[in-house]
Formats: sequence, structure tokens, C-alpha cells
Amino acid sequence: MTVDLELTPKTKRPAGEPCCEPVVYPDVEREHAFRMARVAKALGDPVRLQLVDVLRKHAGKVCVCELVPLFDLSQPTVSHHLKVLREAGIVGSERHGLWAYYYVITDALDELSAWLS
Repeated sequence: MTVDLELTPKTKRPAGEPCCEPVVYPDVEREHAFRMARVAKALGDPVRLQLVDVLRKHAGKVCVCELVPLFDLSQPTVSHHLKVLREAGIVGSERHGLWAYYYVITDALDELSAWLS
């Protein structure tokens, strides 16, 4: 069985003209993508992922002094990780005197989770 293919010479496309039409377009709006990327980036660190895991398993708010012994890190380093999570909107905090108490914002991961599933 032989197949006859007609080959056409390669031609250069004019400058500024796209090479081809996209097959698929993104469903995620740019602003939505920025929000999800910020959450994903914050969770991209193993310590931060473990912090979220501990906080979501806890029934209430957790003092940073309770979190430090769980990690081989200094209190300022743990606080930095919590700050990154707070800025990403994953955890919230309340101050009581000298101490900060942290908790997971329950619907913070819903957007990313819905997109991934």
C-alpha cells in the first residue's frame, strides 16, 4: 500500500503574523490565576505545608509558641513562614498580648482545590 503525499515547499510567514491558531485557550482569568498562584506558591514550601496541616487539624487557634517546638527552626523563622501563609490568605491570626494565635481560613483553599479537581 502506497500513500501519495503532496509536499509543499516551506514558506516564511510575514513578520508579526502568528505561526498557528491556538488549539486550547485558558479558562482561568488572569486575576484568578494570580490568586491561585499566590496560594500555590505559599504552599510550595515543606514547612509551610506542614504548618497548614497542623493548623487545620487543630480545633481552634494555635499560639506560635506551640508551633516552634514542632520544627527544627527558630521562632522568627516559623513566624516568617506564618507571615507568608497569612499574606497568601491561607491562615489568619489574632494577637493576644505578646503572642500571636494562628488558624486556617477554611475556604482559603477552595478556589485552588476546585480548579485542581
